[in-house]
Amino acid sequence: ADIPQLTDILLYHVVPGKVMAADVVGLDGQAAGTALEGSTIAISIVDGKDFLNDTVEVIITDIEATNGVIHVIDTVLLP
Repeated sequence: ADIPQLTDILLYHVVPGKVMAADVVGLDGQAAGTALEGSTIAISIVDGKDFLNDTVEVIITDIEATNGVIHVIDTVLLP
């Protein structure tokens, strides 16, 4: 297993802070920084649906956990 590559992929899925779905609407056309140093995720809203990096759809939002908020996506984001 390529542990450094897996670590980068996992860190790319983490956005620091608490970002709820309602916050994302105001981020259309912007980028969010990730926990992977120097990497960002592009945010777009198309027909009322949230997309990351143009092709990854957010399908379930705002699952609150003790250590943050989870948003379910339909595929793996790759840095």
